[in-house]
Amino acid sequence: MVIRNGVFVVTGGGSGLGLAVVSMLVAQGAKVVAADLSFRAADESTEEVLDNFMVMRVPCDITSTEDVQRTLDFSLALGPVRGVVHCAGVVHGERTLGREGPHDLESFERVVRINLTGTFNVVRLGAAAMATMEPQADGERGVIVATSSIAAWDGQAGQAAYAASKGGVAALALPLARDLARHGIRFVAIAPGIFETPMMSGMTATVRDSLAAQVPFPPRLGHPEEFASLVREAITNPMLNGTTIRLDGAMRMATR
Repeated sequence: MVIRNGVFVVTGGGSGLGLAVVSMLVAQGAKVVAADLSFRAADESTEEVLDNFMVMRVPCDITSTEDVQRTLDFSLALGPVRGVVHCAGVVHGERTLGREGPHDLESFERVVRINLTGTFNVVRLGAAAMATMEPQADGERGVIVATSSIAAWDGQAGQAAYAASKGGVAALALPLARDLARHGIRFVAIAPGIFETPMMSGMTATVRDSLAAQVPFPPRLGHPEEFASLVREAITNPMLNGTTIRLDGAMRMATR
């Protein structure tokens, strides 16, 4: 898939991994629609110019069919939609059986609704939009890159909801790729380890150093730009399809 002059939608594009992907796509000459729930403070969608390329900021709740469809309608008005990079999601920690009793069912359902059902909502509507595009080389019409997590395999104590939701994203990779193959659309999931994001900035230096020490090499937290680099490869390499790629410096998370 050629990035230049294409339109790409990035959910969670207001910060962290999503913002790094927005910057990468802009640098590659794409038109980018950054969709994020944090943009709801604005009365309407706004445009900004970044390095001489346009970025449209759209408020979006990924669990809402109306919000996601509106985001895609904005995108289609800019040109051919060639990719969706899904970075939006939430983190939650709660023991299955804690000091105050069993895990709250509503909090479990909320995490799964946002991280898993929200992912599928973005995929199904994004695929429908891309299926109408004229194909590029090899009959390719578009690519979807979603964010899983190494918690899908290495879920720590207190991560039942998060691990289940991200494990679901990883499990979607092959059936989605098979479903979308006849439309010329690829699906790739990336499972990052511990990265420098706004979520991490709220942790103490001791906790951050402890997490970094668990990474064999390089012994540090990942940089969002490194995530964006893999997204670029997933978009441009047509043989990446139906798989989940770990991006973690060989880290395997401890029990807690």
